[in-house]
Amino acid sequence: MKSYRTGVGSRYPAGSTYGPQGTNFSVFSRHAVGMELLLYESSDSPSPFQVIKLDPEENRTFFFWHVFVEGLPEGIHYTWRADGPDDTRGSGFRFDREKELVDPWASAVTHDVWDRRAAAVPGNGHLSMRAIVVDDSYDWEGDRPLNHLPENAVIYEMHVGGFTRHPSAKVTHPGTFAAVIEKIPHLKELGITDVELMPIMAFDEQDVPPSSADLGLTNYWGYSTHSFFSPHPGYCISARDGSREFRDMVKALHKAGIGVILDIAVNHTAEGGRDGPVINFKGLGNETFYHLDPRDRSIYLDFTGCGNTVNCNHPLVATFLVRCLEYWVREMHVDGFRFDLASVLARGEDSEPMRHPPVLWSIEFSRELADTRIIAEAWDAAGLYQVGAFPGFRWAEWNGRYRDVMRRFVRGDGGLIGEVATRLCGSSDLYQSRGRLPTNSVHFITCHDGFTLYDLVSYNKKHNESNGEDNRDGTDDNLSWNCGHEGETTDPEILALRIKQAKNFMALLLLSQGVPMILSGDEVLRTQRGNNNGYCQDNELSWFDWNLTEKNRDFLRFVKEMIAFRKRHPCLRRTRFFKGMPSGDGRLADIGWHGTKLNDPDWHDPQGRILAFTLAAAVEGEEDVHVILNMSDTSRTMPLPSIPDRPWHKAVDTGAPSHEDIVRVSRQVPVRDDLYDVSPRSVVVFESRPHGWSID
Repeated sequence: MKSYRTGVGSRYPAGSTYGPQGTNFSVFSRHAVGMELLLYESSDSPSPFQVIKLDPEENRTFFFWHVFVEGLPEGIHYTWRADGPDDTRGSGFRFDREKELVDPWASAVTHDVWDRRAAAVPGNGHLSMRAIVVDDSYDWEGDRPLNHLPENAVIYEMHVGGFTRHPSAKVTHPGTFAAVIEKIPHLKELGITDVELMPIMAFDEQDVPPSSADLGLTNYWGYSTHSFFSPHPGYCISARDGSREFRDMVKALHKAGIGVILDIAVNHTAEGGRDGPVINFKGLGNETFYHLDPRDRSIYLDFTGCGNTVNCNHPLVATFLVRCLEYWVREMHVDGFRFDLASVLARGEDSEPMRHPPVLWSIEFSRELADTRIIAEAWDAAGLYQVGAFPGFRWAEWNGRYRDVMRRFVRGDGGLIGEVATRLCGSSDLYQSRGRLPTNSVHFITCHDGFTLYDLVSYNKKHNESNGEDNRDGTDDNLSWNCGHEGETTDPEILALRIKQAKNFMALLLLSQGVPMILSGDEVLRTQRGNNNGYCQDNELSWFDWNLTEKNRDFLRFVKEMIAFRKRHPCLRRTRFFKGMPSGDGRLADIGWHGTKLNDPDWHDPQGRILAFTLAAAVEGEEDVHVILNMSDTSRTMPLPSIPDRPWHKAVDTGAPSHEDIVRVSRQVPVRDDLYDVSPRSVVVFESRPHGWSID
């Protein structure tokens, strides 16, 4: 290819900016003494067709290196080479003039010639990822982020690749953004309001332990980001068109009324620790982007369990992260973010937790992010646990305490009645005193990290042998119960109990105040055969098996109807905490608590496993709701509160046979007695309405 003429260029914007006259390139490196831009014809070209050496006097402004390449077309691939001091122990500088680096601001990257092991040793520059010059224009056809009200949300945590890679998906391009579009009817019929996509920013698929790599396993989950502005090329039909393909998916989901939340890992990068590869940040500003041990700056402080920790509250890094989020909202129309190990973002440059972390408050107060959902996994791998105390006000949190107590309650642990009630009501003990709301709590039973719902009721122990780490990986604290047999069985009684327990979990989740999140595949009882850490299992163990939509259609119907039930009842989606007091106009208190006797809950019974509560209608025309939870192993006859001229109608009974476990309004009949026999380990729900009432 021909060589292109160059000009000085501009330091803003960072990255590559394509235009009709050519392309501007800009990259940050404070301590580099020299910089080269390498241009490649394609992702796998063996050598660059042009190497542009930047002049520090002309092509450097403050800490940015920049150059304009006249007439350079889109589709060209490029890398950077930075020269400077190599003093990892003293200053933390890690420059290597032979190492090629991918642009941290690139909006499209490829990994065709990438070799992680080679990138971990000096030199081997050409075995790098490469960025692509792209035209970032797009016709949104009037689309805007949906900005769903959080109280109305039902979030669906989903892996983009695994959702459509199984042969049963029968899509045109399995494992891609485009394939998700073909499966939107399932999401819409299910009734969820938002998908929470596991990491879709470009990540290193080779980032797994050597023992796992030797088995042919790869990084499947994607919590190994290296390019925060680029869609992952593995989810694209064409990496060059990745931004367009991602936008097509977002636009299609929005047309179906479904929002898009990105699960992002900005707490660490794919570069790992001292022995990890050099991809971009290490080679451009190692001492800036990472927490380093002040006694030996070749050592990376690791609060993430992934080898390094991003120095999130350094002014440059904080600005980089905020601009990245704003880009995904402004240019890609995403509706929110879930932050993996978000407590890392609360650590200052000295690695200690800060009371007012600048990056978190910058995210909270950004005008471009003002209507964007922000959700924190409010802990890190070094013991910082901030559930209920995460800095900021509008930040929602993954409520790990909700998950744990509900798992224990449903498996049959006693003495939890008081905490179960608190979690059902949105965890006022965690949020109310700080001026926060029930919607600050994102509650879940399962997520990508741990057992699936069906495995939660089928296994007592993890079975991660196939990961290649001798079953040492993954948590041992699963709070699960196998219903009497470990793993697969043909025993009909055990199978029936497992399905009932799964229904109990799903019912509790959707009857709770706050924001519910469902793990993709749980609606069809997907199993990972006891593997609770499928991060490296890009195969049928982790993929969504679409045959299950038919095999487990009765459970799928139950989940659909439970979501519809929640949507029909504003009293399950309150924006303020309960007061427990009568309204003053003769109606019920907003909530009333019961045990085996009305208005007499067994708060202090160390063996208590029964709880009932009555919710008053939140809006005119809504029915009151009465819920009975019997997690004991015996049947109980439970009293129903009396509401004059508004008899109770049974809506849900997880102990009833299929097709009677949840009853649509049109098929409900009044309960003739003021007592109801609740079977062991069951959730029962009633609605009160006058005779002849009908739903619009």
